[in-house]
Amino acid sequence: MVMEEGRPGPSKPAGDRRPQKRQKKDKQHDKQQPCEGFSIKAMMKNSVVRGPPPAGSVKERPAKHTAFRKFYERGDFPIAVQHECGGNKIAWKVQIEELDYHYFLPLFFDGLCETEFPYEFFARQGVHDLLEHGGNRILPVVPQLIIPIKNALNLRNRQVLCTTLKVIQHLVVSAEMVGVALVPYYRQILPVLNIFKHMNVNLGDGIEYGQQKRENIGVLIQETLELFERYGGENAYINIKYMIPTYWSCM
Repeated sequence: MVMEEGRPGPSKPAGDRRPQKRQKKDKQHDKQQPCEGFSIKAMMKNSVVRGPPPAGSVKERPAKHTAFRKFYERGDFPIAVQHECGGNKIAWKVQIEELDYHYFLPLFFDGLCETEFPYEFFARQGVHDLLEHGGNRILPVVPQLIIPIKNALNLRNRQVLCTTLKVIQHLVVSAEMVGVALVPYYRQILPVLNIFKHMNVNLGDGIEYGQQKRENIGVLIQETLELFERYGGENAYINIKYMIPTYWSCM
């Protein structure tokens, strides 16, 4: 049979088209389909289970305006900046010993959440000045300091964490029995320290310059826990071990 030019050839039988459709369907099934875990779809062929979302335990939380900022902008604090060659200091307009610690010390601790100048500077330096001159007036105020400390730690901000840990260390050694008074509040303070305890820098033979400014969070947490154990009395280690199982006694 001779086919004439310009005329289409005989149509293909229906049986020749079916394998092509099957190939298209097979290609569609070969594509991996994402699905949620522990579902019926996850048991099907070519399904890929999505991994769990990040827990966000070390994610930084947004900071809110503190009462310290409000009182500072209103001019309720008797403080000013004193510029010196070695760095800025706080010039107190009254004697620190004459201040009401039940009123001022919790407010300055509340300012530990601040990260902007001059609020961060006044809160940090003011806390250290009050703790240095507080003496026996610090112990009765300890219960009022727990919530500001907890709020500062819960921000998960690296700068705020370092500042708060240094303040806690100063607080423990500032007066007698303060370390013992902090033991009942370990449940509010230690959970965040347990998260960041192993956040240490392993440089091998390298040099970590953050040690000069004491900005290594893992080292600061270890120092804080050891101070808790030394000054917290006989029940300190048991309570620390309950909240941070990886901690080993330093005594």
